[in-house]
Amino acid sequence: MALSDDVKQRIQQGYRDLLEGKSIKARYGQRLMIAEIARYLGSITENDGERTSPASSCVVEAGTGTGKTLAYLLAAIPMAKALDKKLVISTATVALQDQIVQKDLPDLRKHTSIDFSWSLAKGRGRYLCMSRLEGRLHDEGVKDSDTMPLFLLEREPADEPGSREFFEDMLGRYASREWDGDRDHWPQQIDDDLWRQVTTDHRQCTNRHCSYFDSCAFFEARKGIDDADVIVANHDLVLADLALGGGAILPKPEDAVFIFDEAHHLPDKALNHFAASVGLNSTRSWLKQLSQVIVKMKPHLGANTLASKTLDRISEASRDYDNVLTQVYDLAEKTIDWTFEDERNVAQWRYPDGELPEDMAKAAVEGGAACALLTRQLGVLVDEMQKAFDDKREHDVDRQTAEAWFPVAGSLHSRAEDQHRLWSAWQAERQEKGPPPARWAIRQRFEHSEDITFYSSPVLADHLLYGRLWSRAHGVILTSATLTALGKFDRLRSRAGLPEASQYLVVPSAFRYADMATVEVPSMSALPTDADAFTGALVERLPELWRDGSATLVLFTSRRQMNAVRDKLSPEWPELITTQDDMAKGEVLRHHRERIDAGKPSVLFGVASFAEGIDLPGDYLQHVVITRLPFSVPDDPIDASLAEWVTARGGNPFMEITVPDASIRLVQAAGRLLRTEADKGRITILDRRIVTRRYGQLLLDALPPFRRVISP
Repeated sequence: MALSDDVKQRIQQGYRDLLEGKSIKARYGQRLMIAEIARYLGSITENDGERTSPASSCVVEAGTGTGKTLAYLLAAIPMAKALDKKLVISTATVALQDQIVQKDLPDLRKHTSIDFSWSLAKGRGRYLCMSRLEGRLHDEGVKDSDTMPLFLLEREPADEPGSREFFEDMLGRYASREWDGDRDHWPQQIDDDLWRQVTTDHRQCTNRHCSYFDSCAFFEARKGIDDADVIVANHDLVLADLALGGGAILPKPEDAVFIFDEAHHLPDKALNHFAASVGLNSTRSWLKQLSQVIVKMKPHLGANTLASKTLDRISEASRDYDNVLTQVYDLAEKTIDWTFEDERNVAQWRYPDGELPEDMAKAAVEGGAACALLTRQLGVLVDEMQKAFDDKREHDVDRQTAEAWFPVAGSLHSRAEDQHRLWSAWQAERQEKGPPPARWAIRQRFEHSEDITFYSSPVLADHLLYGRLWSRAHGVILTSATLTALGKFDRLRSRAGLPEASQYLVVPSAFRYADMATVEVPSMSALPTDADAFTGALVERLPELWRDGSATLVLFTSRRQMNAVRDKLSPEWPELITTQDDMAKGEVLRHHRERIDAGKPSVLFGVASFAEGIDLPGDYLQHVVITRLPFSVPDDPIDASLAEWVTARGGNPFMEITVPDASIRLVQAAGRLLRTEADKGRITILDRRIVTRRYGQLLLDALPPFRRVISP
């Protein structure tokens, strides 16, 4: 469909109305972005609703101050409606998701005549499950329950946080509609260990057969998705849907236009999503819990029924799997050259080129076969319970028993499937193109036990994303403030496997960087390569940098170094320094703002997560101190596998991987300083390698054009 005059006029009028309604000025970069996205979507050809033009994407890097969210909404909503496609907007963070749903979309509808509806999509795991909550309260009050509490399936009950009063408060707030069941809308942060007791996943959910279906928070939130023009999701949910074939949770890729905001996260999110792991001893502990479940379940299924016989087969398969795990553990313990790091009691071993030795490859086959048999029998049990919900099918499990035990069986089956993914990945043959998978093992020593965990992960997300997304979606737009590395899109193109027909644009920033901020590299008595000496140099230099009382963010690449510097400086500077580990992230930022509002100085110490995604405009942040260049940890097994592959092909992994990755992180860290056009301040880089090493000039030039002050 070519970009028609009617749609073009609708977009242009919408932009004029929005500017007038919000009393804001047009931005050159915003106009460029609107036009680029509209042209891209208008260039896609189709026949009978199917795309006929080659797979492509539109990649737009747009820095802070562009107004990129409103730009892509203004362009994509009218275009998607004209194409009769759903618009799926995906973010990496809950904060941006909420901003789009609660601010940007309402603003667009309020100030323009563009007619559209929207819905928020989150996974089941973000919502309260009333069946789980009721079961949790029931088990709290009944010592000898004849059903297996679901939380026993993951951890011993003695470790479970949360009082009866807490869960009753949760029930009361949901019943009175004071709370909508969304984890992100609970007034306080809920710990993962507590939340998983009252939520569920698609394998445990009985859907319409659940007695709480009509009051289900998840299905209530999902009602509008089928009818909505715009669906706001997140990267994890989109990837989960694609892993299920697409169209299971969200619209089919062929029927949708996707916008990935914070798109620089997408390749790593994809790798995480398709990675797999198995803890050998923790799995054996789980198998013991499985045997407890079978003992409790058996009396409810009657004698000589298919379900009861299946339980016997599960018991046998579980014992066989346990025996194999014992043998594999012994093999891993004896054949791997474990080297434990300092006092951490953690040792890691990576298999070079992803190649398993012959004895371990054989063990992977045996582990896979035993796990596959257990998984298959648990699947039969789930199917037998499922029959009880269908009055038209023959079944030998009564409905009441199925309602009580189906979530348990589903959880067990899901856990076994997850384990089978690891064994399958460890047996998979290497693909002709691209790097081999990363395969590694980690051994951990605890106070009274230890475990060895096997891992597998793809090294690049290119084939995963191409096969599931780029080749299928009607159109895809990727945007972020940091998509280029060292001024090029090469890193993103290779890691995400972007189609050849993709188009790229860097939108010029609205900020006058040279007038707003400086980047300074002072003299230092040590380099980060000497960790102890550099820690001493930081202790000496930092107080000079914050003496002017400016709100300051000091970024470290190591928690250990951050804490060491804090411990040495805190006595001299009481109450001044707050580290990101002192309290929850929101509380740290609130405490910082309160000090600034009260006219007191405040210094934040943070690591990687504070180098991206925190927003402290104006007086809340006037100075960003970057202690050292953010090179990745050298022992990361995925990065090491990629470097190994690049080296084997005659490349230079430091210049092809390490430096571009560091460039993106450095730009993100520097981006904490200027959040609005009125902001001013300075960035200080304490790692002299940025001026003494050849690659340093590349990193400096990739930063925005701040005024530079470099000491000899």
